[in-house]
Amino acid sequence: MTISKSKLDATVDAISSVLIGKEQEVRLALACLLARGHLLIEDLPGMGKTTLANAMARVLGLDFNRIQFTSDLLPADIVGVSVYDKNQAAFQFHPGPVFCHLLLADEINRTTPKTQSALLEAMAEGQVTVEGETRDLPGPFFVVATQNPVQYSGTFPLPESQLDRFLMRLSLGYPDLASEKHILTGGDPRSRLDELEPRLSTQELLALQKEVDEIGAAEPVVDYLQRLLQFTRSSDVFDYGLSPRAALAVLQSAKAAALIDGRSFVIPEDIQAVFPAVANHRLQGAGRGHDSGSRVLIQEMLDTIDVI
Repeated sequence: MTISKSKLDATVDAISSVLIGKEQEVRLALACLLARGHLLIEDLPGMGKTTLANAMARVLGLDFNRIQFTSDLLPADIVGVSVYDKNQAAFQFHPGPVFCHLLLADEINRTTPKTQSALLEAMAEGQVTVEGETRDLPGPFFVVATQNPVQYSGTFPLPESQLDRFLMRLSLGYPDLASEKHILTGGDPRSRLDELEPRLSTQELLALQKEVDEIGAAEPVVDYLQRLLQFTRSSDVFDYGLSPRAALAVLQSAKAAALIDGRSFVIPEDIQAVFPAVANHRLQGAGRGHDSGSRVLIQEMLDTIDVI
């Protein structure tokens, strides 16, 4: 590793200092970024979704923009627009907030599908096309989108094509009793966001993303992953199985998890650690839809299928 494990541990610890009791979720979010993916966080209001995005931007030294998605938001409010400059007798492009390293798409399911789709090209290809001209986004480019549960009023569920653009979907959930007591007695952790210092440079982050590609996965590990994939495709527990693209997403995420743990190879525990986050928004429990039921079924599958 060109970047020491202690530096990665310090990065996780710094983010966890403002998101108390959620180290596992922080590690998954970092793995998502290192795997060049995008992150969807679905949870109730007040669980720390926005805090996680802010903390990651500060600790990783990334340019950060936030968009509050509302029902009247337009695609141009995201990607930008060309405005006529009479002094130069020409149109000048004014870039939108998508031109940054880390974009927080807050409450993404409160806007219309037309506006949601404005992010598709940016997330898939790292570029946007405005008025026929394609413009590259800065690297790394990482979208952290938050959404409230779909049963909340005023929400527009994300279609499967857009859900698939997210490498992982996480739910932070309530803190445990000890963590919540720490929050209640130690003051609001969000007040310490301004104290966070960058632990990795942009160049180091890009180097880590390249290192993920070099992490090895032995044949028995790949065989284990394939057994999981085949179960999702052949069992009547799910309406449909994981695609080859989803399989690559699991493997790439597992490689990132291995890198964070200081290893140059993937072990079955890496697959198990990332599989629920990568699969839960891509699988639909028979008759249940994309809900917490899918998460339960995935965990039951991981508990049932043999590693060897």
